[in-house]
Amino acid sequence: MVVDDMSTSRGLITQALEEIGIWNVRAESDARAALSRLAADPVHLVLSDLNMPHLDGLGLLAALRQTRATSRIGFILITGSPNRELIEKAQKLGLNNMIRKPFTTISLRGCIERVVGRL
Repeated sequence: MVVDDMSTSRGLITQALEEIGIWNVRAESDARAALSRLAADPVHLVLSDLNMPHLDGLGLLAALRQTRATSRIGFILITGSPNRELIEKAQKLGLNNMIRKPFTTISLRGCIERVVGRL
């Protein structure tokens, strides 16, 4: 599942996933909506933007890790400004990987493979 409040970003991420060969992609523009949808129907992997209104990517990650049904979902955080404090906080919450914007399809594939194995 791709979670990003910007439609252009969701489209770019989805396009990169399709180039990799991942076709079954769900998308949400709001982390709260994503959380509800994931609680009802969990997925294998979430790619989430960090900065979103109401509930940011770290808040989504924390909420997913608190529920048994969603606690083992792979989680990749997408951000344009990673820093040591953010990385440490995200890792404590159970982050699987992080990728910096802008990214290439090749770097996204590598990031995903470090979480789920070879595609």
